[in-house]
This record gives sequence, structure tokens and C-alpha cells, in this order.
Amino acid sequence: MPASPGHDSPLRNRGFIGLLVYRLLAMLSYQIVAVTVGWHIYQITRDALALGLIGLTEVIPYFCFALFAGYAVDHMRRRRLGMYACLGLLLTTLTLAGVASGRIPSFGTLTIYAAIAVNGVVRAFLAPVYTALFARVLPREQYARGAGIGSVVMQTGLVLGPAMGGLLVAWGGNTLAYLVAAGFAAAAAIAIVSLRVTEPPAPPERAPIFKSIGEGLRFVFNNQVVLGAQALDMFSVLFGGAVALLPAFIHDILHYGPEALGVLRAAPAAGAVLVGLWLARHPPKRNAGRLLLYAVAGFGLCIIGFAVSREFWLSVMMLALSGMCDGVSVVLRSTILQLATPDEMRGRVSSINGIFIGSSNELGAFESGLAAKLLGLVPSVIFGGCMTLAVVGVTAWKAPKLRRLDLQDLQ
Repeated sequence: MPASPGHDSPLRNRGFIGLLVYRLLAMLSYQIVAVTVGWHIYQITRDALALGLIGLTEVIPYFCFALFAGYAVDHMRRRRLGMYACLGLLLTTLTLAGVASGRIPSFGTLTIYAAIAVNGVVRAFLAPVYTALFARVLPREQYARGAGIGSVVMQTGLVLGPAMGGLLVAWGGNTLAYLVAAGFAAAAAIAIVSLRVTEPPAPPERAPIFKSIGEGLRFVFNNQVVLGAQALDMFSVLFGGAVALLPAFIHDILHYGPEALGVLRAAPAAGAVLVGLWLARHPPKRNAGRLLLYAVAGFGLCIIGFAVSREFWLSVMMLALSGMCDGVSVVLRSTILQLATPDEMRGRVSSINGIFIGSSNELGAFESGLAAKLLGLVPSVIFGGCMTLAVVGVTAWKAPKLRRLDLQDLQ
């Protein structure tokens, strides 16, 4: 069961600390692979559309497995599922290392894309496992602080992972970077299986899988606050994300090497860490819905600023500011979902949230690559930032309950 409310800080909870270690290690592994595989593909193809296809290749299997992963998390041992997911991540990184070293045939880029597809399946399990265990190790009144701390840990992984990936590629090449990522995946598997937490008893009878998934979908689509928060983030990231095009920006616009790519990939997360540290100590309570809308609008403006920048330092600053805005959005959305979701439905709701949020990164990568092919590199990113501003306006209009939300309403 969750820790006693007497603990005034989530950081005094050993179960929560163990869960954060699992999240950080898995994030480091995934982010090192993300930076390395983007550089690897662009080295081979010199094609922005090929970078976009990385996201599409990952999101299709993610879509296919996400709802089933949520069902599994609600009906099976969550730590065991997390361990299997980390072992899957280990398998894909070792495969990519084999391709980079020439020990496994690449067939052009086919083997690389196949490994990325397996990563999509793995990712379908990682977030629901974390979300479901989060509610087991913390009392309800610590969810907002815990979400802030969890965001800091996640964003720390998003800072360190890309920076490490860029440095490892520059220093030792793609193979070394993939092998280090494999080590982090193995460590994450050990962390999750050794986590001290009491899991809920298995239901005496498992509900039919499609009926159970349908219950989760109905819960989300009948809740204006949950649906509005998820849709807002999904469409803003879908149109406003520029991360997939960073290798092309580095190579063609800013004229730097892989070290700078790691810095650009890490900049949004660095901004989000600063915001997360503040929100962990000062969790938002009043005007949460309005603050969420402002944060996403700020994200869109920063993406436009990044697109028009021709100076490396200014590009880093714009991405860091976009990360600060996104950090506010992540903490608010995570807190809303934890407070609004019944415990027995956390896996399914988290998976649906993953389809909205997580997959939007990969669909956004494909959209960015396709738009860059059709409109040009810089105009495509400007267009995406403008679309993000439009999404904020539509959400504020169509989801008034979200716009007026205070977190006390969900306590």
C-alpha cells in the first residue's frame, strides 16, 4: 500500500526512490539510442524524411500494443512487466550495436528500422508500469509533489541521455553509444525487479480484454478534463515538435557536429528540470487549467523562435525555454491524471494517455520530416509553432472545464 501520509516528502519514501531510479535508467538508455540512431540514419541517407520515418516506424507498433499493455498492467504483476520491457530495450540496443559494428547486416537501413519498431512495442509498457506503481508507493496528498519530482527525474534523463549520446558518438562512434545504452537498459531491469512495493492482488477473474479496454476508453472520452489535457498536449507536440529535425538543423543550418546535436537535444529537458524543481517545492493548485494553456502557448512561441534562429546559443535558449513551458505542462497533466483516475484503471488510462502523448512525439517526427520535405526545413517548423497556438485556442474554447480547473476540484 502507499506510504503513510506522515511522510512529508516523497523523497523519504524508499519505494518512490527505487521507482525513480528505474525511470531514470530506462530514460537514459532510450535517449542515448534516440540521439545515436538519428545521427546514424542521417549519416547513411542525408534525408530529412528518413529522420521522420524513425518516428513513424516506432509509433505504429506502439499504437498496436499500447491498449493491450495497459490491460496487462491492470491485471498482471507490474514489476515483472517492467523487467520484460527493459530486457526488450536491451535486445534492441544490442542489435543496433551489431549493425553499427558490421556484425549484423543492415540491408541499407532496414535492420535499424526493425529495431526501432521493437522499441515501439517496449515503450508501450514502460510508462504504464511507472504510472501504476507511482500510485502504490505514494499517498494521494503527495501526488502533486511526486509528479514534480518525477518530472525532474524524467527531464534529467532527457538532459543527460542526449548529451551522453552525442559525446559517445563523437568520441567512440555509434557502436559505443549503443553499448552504453544497453548497459543502462540492463540496470533498469534490475532496478524494477528489486523494487519494494506491495502490488494489488490479482482480480479473481480477468475481465474480457476488449471489454476492459473499452471501459478505459469510455472513462477518458467521457471526462472533459482528462480528455482536454491529453488532446492539448498531443496536438501541440504533433505540430510543434522540432526534435526529429535537429540533425538536419545542426548539419545544414547551424553547421555543427554531433556534440552540438546532443546539446540541442538536451536543452528542452534542461529547461524542464529547472521548472520541475520549482514545482516540486511549490506544486500548482489554483488556476491549473489556465496555467496549462499558457504553458502550451509559450511552447509554440519558443518553437517559432528556434526556427528563425541562426545562432547556436539562441537556438539552445529557445529550446530551453520551450522545455520550461513543456515542464509545466507535464507536471500539471501528470497530476490531473493521477488524481482523476481510479487505481484499478491506471494501466489502461496511462496507456491511452501514452497514445495521446507519447505517440505524438513519433507522429510529430514523421509530420516534421514530411513537412520539411514539402515546405522546407525552416518553414515547416514555423508552421508547426503556429499550429500549436491554434490548438491552444481551440482547446480553451471546446474544454471550458479544463480552462477553469483548480487541482482542489480533483482532491
